[in-house]
Amino acid sequence: MDNKEFKPYIPAEKVDPELTLLSIVMGALLAVVFGAANAYLGLKVGMTISASIPAAVISMGVIRVLLRRNSILESNLVQTIGSAGESLAAGAIFTLPALFLWAKEGKMDTPGMMEITVIALLGGILGVLFMVPLRNALIVKEHNTLPYPEGTACAEVLLAGEEGGANASTVFAGMGIAAAFKFIVDGLKVIPSEVNLRVKGFAGEIGTQAYPALIGVGYIVGPRISSYMFAGGVVGWLVLIPAIVMFGGETVLYPGTDSIANIYANGGAGAIWGTYIRYIGAGAVACGGIISLVKSLPLIIRTFRDSMKSLKGARSTSTLRTEKDLDMRLILGGIVLMILAVWLVPAVPVNLVGAIIIVVFGFFFATVSSRMVGLIGSSNNPVSGMAIATLLMATMILKSTGNVGISGMQGAIAIGSVICIIAAIAGDTSQDLKTGYLLGATPMKQQMAELIGIGVSALAIGGVLYLLNAAWGFGSEELGAPQAMLMKMIVEGVMDNNLPWTLVFIGVFIALVMEILRIPVLPFAVGLYLPVQLNACIMIGGVVRMVLDAKKTGSEKEEAEKQAGITDGVLYCSGMIAGEGLVGILMAILTVLKVADKFDFSAYVPAAAGQIGCVAAIVLMILFLLKFSVWKKRNA
Repeated sequence: MDNKEFKPYIPAEKVDPELTLLSIVMGALLAVVFGAANAYLGLKVGMTISASIPAAVISMGVIRVLLRRNSILESNLVQTIGSAGESLAAGAIFTLPALFLWAKEGKMDTPGMMEITVIALLGGILGVLFMVPLRNALIVKEHNTLPYPEGTACAEVLLAGEEGGANASTVFAGMGIAAAFKFIVDGLKVIPSEVNLRVKGFAGEIGTQAYPALIGVGYIVGPRISSYMFAGGVVGWLVLIPAIVMFGGETVLYPGTDSIANIYANGGAGAIWGTYIRYIGAGAVACGGIISLVKSLPLIIRTFRDSMKSLKGARSTSTLRTEKDLDMRLILGGIVLMILAVWLVPAVPVNLVGAIIIVVFGFFFATVSSRMVGLIGSSNNPVSGMAIATLLMATMILKSTGNVGISGMQGAIAIGSVICIIAAIAGDTSQDLKTGYLLGATPMKQQMAELIGIGVSALAIGGVLYLLNAAWGFGSEELGAPQAMLMKMIVEGVMDNNLPWTLVFIGVFIALVMEILRIPVLPFAVGLYLPVQLNACIMIGGVVRMVLDAKKTGSEKEEAEKQAGITDGVLYCSGMIAGEGLVGILMAILTVLKVADKFDFSAYVPAAAGQIGCVAAIVLMILFLLKFSVWKKRNA
């Protein structure tokens, strides 16, 4: 089909409500909700989920069913604004917590709320402004070439709006049930958050946590990715930890300050993991990120070249509503203004060299991200590899120009944060504009909506990070902040050369072995870096999804019902992740206010009963997931 023959769902001649007060308010609320939930999830697990489809389903349910308004474009603008919060949170939480960690170590003052908000805002706005000139080239001219999987799926969800009410109820059910479980586990503490199995005489440990969001993540990413993560955890906790304890004995091995035998005696397998395995995992994750970037390099170069070619003369001069973008003069002026702000605003610790790095890397990765998500989807976009490469280059450049010590490290993290956010937002904007293209939305209004979502989310993310850090602290058992810890290690390693490089290189070579065996490196490496209990809980969700995927069907109707059940499961799990994230934020508020202990009933629950309760809670979570997916009653 030629692009000129493509007709969107809402024709260009028809004008429907889009950027209304209702869509702005609803979208802003969802941007804050999913942004906060994803920030909590990312700091706990090291990954985030897409908010586009659950935001679309909720908007359809509220606008179409509750308010009796029939505007698909209004619902589309809600999800456009709402998904911006998730993308901005993903870019911010992978890097910015490193500043809090340095403040905790006494190397610098705690970053101000203004600094976090401005960095997030600048990165988000640049991500949109860098992508807008590419819209006609990537979304319109290559409509039949670039599928944009998430954007197309979101359009299909919105087009199936007749079921919006029922599907929205599935998301809300997931939110409510997960919120209840999370409050029972971490609020009332009537059951422990994890159950473990240890064998006498063996230093390894296996177990699982009891968190609905982790089961939800496992279900969404599927059994393949879940199993690789779990395998990484098994290697770390059942191979490397027992080996270190057995061979280490009374040896004092850097970065530990006591003998390995004493570390294990006082803190168990968890202490060995925190002292040694995390560095091995960090080396594996860094290597995995670089491998993914190197493997994507031919595609990245071809993508950038094709995008630049397409950009020449691709700017539309049409006056049709569906082809109107933000004015190019506004785009260019905005980019110049943002770059000057990066350089000159005191709250952003970036000098002129850093601003130039952001221009070059930012535009390059925004272009690459915009096209790559169209080819392989947002989930496979190597943003972590881009962030690692940027941090390595930025740190080396800053060090070579004499910007060393904590000042240089702050600058490197700020540069990495802005570019990470640019890449995440550019990819999200591309997916949203694809959805709008299919539906017949006005691109200019969608681009304005993205900027609104970024503004709201940037204001919220600073408060969320401050709150979570004040409640538990990043790098703690509650919030491991795995990606930020990795970025911190990379910057410190280049700037100060003080990492335990032997451990890091062990991780690097484990990652290389996985690559030789054709095992996806990044999920395995992340599993090695995270506690095995967390990976095991994710694996539970993956196993549930595997069972549902393997269900045999004998007719087209049965296959359609099976796929509908799997989709409902994804929506329910998205709700679970949001529900647990919101209660996590609530618990952080209660902790800061020093009233969380008043809800703590753990002292009244016998240990054996707690362990049984933990297992029962996991079983109940699985049953609820089945109830709202394959066992869900649907209208004939």
